[in-house]
Amino acid sequence: MRIVIGGLALLLVVLQAQLWSASGGLPSVWEIQREIADQKAENEELRQRNAALEAEVRDLKDGLDAVEERARNELGMIREDEVFYQVADE
Repeated sequence: MRIVIGGLALLLVVLQAQLWSASGGLPSVWEIQREIADQKAENEELRQRNAALEAEVRDLKDGLDAVEERARNELGMIREDEVFYQVADE
C-alpha cells in the first residue's frame, strides 16, 4: 500500500512540475490570455476608428457641409461673397 501511495505522490509531483514549467503549461496559458486581451483592445480601437472614418465618408458623400468644412480648413478656400482676413502674429 505504501508503494502505491508513494507512486501516486511521485506522479502528482511530476504532473505539477509539467503543469508549471513545460511549454503549454500555466505560464503559457497566462501569456496567451494576455495577448488575447491586448488584441481585443487593439481591435476595439480599430473598430472605433473605422466607425469614425465610415461616418466621415458618409458625410462627404451625402452632404456638402463636410466638403465645405474640409475645403476651408485644409485648402484655405472661401466663398465668392466672403472676405478673408488673416491675422499675423508678432
